[in-house]
Amino acid sequence: MDANGTVAEGFEPVRDAFVRNFGTLGDRGAAVTVYRDGHKVVDLWGGTRDVDGTEPWQPGTAQIVRSATKGVAAAVLLLLHQRGELDLDAPVGTWWPEYKAAGKEHTLVRHLLAHRAGVPALDHPLTLAQAADPVLGAEAVAAQAPAWEPGTGHGYHAQTYSWLTAELVRRVTGRPIGAWIADEIAGPVGADFWLGLPAAEAARVGRVGQVTAEEAAGALRTRPKRAVSDAYADPESLTRRAFGAITPHPDENDPVYRAAALPASNGIATADGLARIYASLIGEVDGGVRLFTPETADLARREQSAGPDRVLVVNTRFGLGYMLHGGASPLLSPGSFGHPGRGGALGFADPESGIAFGYVTNGFRKSVTADPRAQALVRAVRTALTGT
Repeated sequence: MDANGTVAEGFEPVRDAFVRNFGTLGDRGAAVTVYRDGHKVVDLWGGTRDVDGTEPWQPGTAQIVRSATKGVAAAVLLLLHQRGELDLDAPVGTWWPEYKAAGKEHTLVRHLLAHRAGVPALDHPLTLAQAADPVLGAEAVAAQAPAWEPGTGHGYHAQTYSWLTAELVRRVTGRPIGAWIADEIAGPVGADFWLGLPAAEAARVGRVGQVTAEEAAGALRTRPKRAVSDAYADPESLTRRAFGAITPHPDENDPVYRAAALPASNGIATADGLARIYASLIGEVDGGVRLFTPETADLARREQSAGPDRVLVVNTRFGLGYMLHGGASPLLSPGSFGHPGRGGALGFADPESGIAFGYVTNGFRKSVTADPRAQALVRAVRTALTGT
């Protein structure tokens, strides 16, 4: 496989790693973009547009990025805080009175962002049609009794993060979260990112699917494998119920699913779009827009949750809506913040080095938070910066 695109001098290790991903780690079609200090230094793509097709990947090809969407949704809430419209230490019920039900009256906004709200699963899972209806989704999560006292522990809100964040944004701003992202983030930054794919952009988006490959040498293992596999195998476990809050699992190639606005799981982006948004969180992009102030960027990566995750069954670290560097989700350095998408995509920023990173793929693997292809690219960026 030949890599298309460009790399700045010194970033050749990223091209090498990108090519190896196709030869040894099962990539079918993918792209990676890296910015440094707001300027693009890596822009590579290769393979096929569709996981099961032959048409070449093009520079503007976009893919669903699953939970990497969560990092962009978090930026909405933090920008509202930055503008003085949302108090992170206020109860969610301040704006959303119905959310006070079933023992959730003391849930704070920061609890939603840090996966401490205690509602990672629904007693009655939603169909895709119900999940895509913002009113029904919000009603379901507002009525749900918490699995633990909000604020006293953490567990990954894999799907319910959609309705928690989307409804709070609607209550605060009066606007759907997908429209807010388009108008206040993607548009000003010039990023190809959509939450609720417009019909006019559908032709740019490739088909996704599962791929298999041998695990990379030294692949991440953060806990005895059996503990994790047992949690995913047990239909009654909090893990299975959290990931199954939408049942049956949606067809991610379905235009109906792609047109929905589910900020936990179905954002669609190019690698450049994902990286460009993260670049705008830590500095000016191409001498233009910067979204986060330095204070907000520091707030985003301030640790809120750490230790055993009641859903993922590994130790995880979260800031305000972002995964932080650690064993479950290695990023570039201890100061990095971002979010992976299950089985593939990754976006993050590293303020100390000025790096912003975006990787998207059409082939999803079984990995949850540390896909070996994305990790290989992150290691290559580190090599380019340090020479080691």
